[in-house]
Amino acid sequence: MKKHAFLVLGIILLSLYSQAQTNDSPLISEMSTAYYGKKITFQNAISTKDLLAAMQTHDSLVTKVKGEIIASCKKKGCWMDMQLPDGQTMKITFKDYAFFVPKGMTKNYGIIEGVAKKETISVAMLRHYAQDAGKSKEEIEKITTPKTTITFEAIGVIIE
Repeated sequence: MKKHAFLVLGIILLSLYSQAQTNDSPLISEMSTAYYGKKITFQNAISTKDLLAAMQTHDSLVTKVKGEIIASCKKKGCWMDMQLPDGQTMKITFKDYAFFVPKGMTKNYGIIEGVAKKETISVAMLRHYAQDAGKSKEEIEKITTPKTTITFEAIGVIIE
C-alpha cells in the first residue's frame, strides 16, 4: 500500500514539474484557476519577455501571454495590469466589454489571449484608469501627458 501511495505522489509531482512555466512566472495549475471570457488553454502562451521582443518588430500581434497580474479595476473588474520585465505595465481590456475579472486583484498570475498593440493612451483615459484604481485626486491631476505603451485586448483570461 505504501508503494502505491509513493507511486501516485511521484506521478503527481512529475506532472506538476512537467507543467512548470518559464522562470518569469510560477507554476499555474489548472486545478487552481478561474476562466473569464472565451475559455482558453494553457498551451503556447509566451512570456512577457518574449512579448516585448516580438513587439519590437510588430505594431500588433495576436498571441497568448503568461505573466503576473499586478492590479485590476477596483470598481468593475473591467481591466487588469500585467507586469512587464522592463518595469512598465501592460493594460489589459476585454474585447467588446464582454466580461469582467475579479475587482482589486494584486499579485496573481494568469494567461491572456487576444491582441497586443502599441498604443498611445490619452490623458483622459489614463486619468480614468487612475480613478478606477482608487488613486487620489492629487495623483490623478499629475497625469498630464499621453503614454505610449503596449496594450492588450483579451478574448479570454485564465487567472490563478
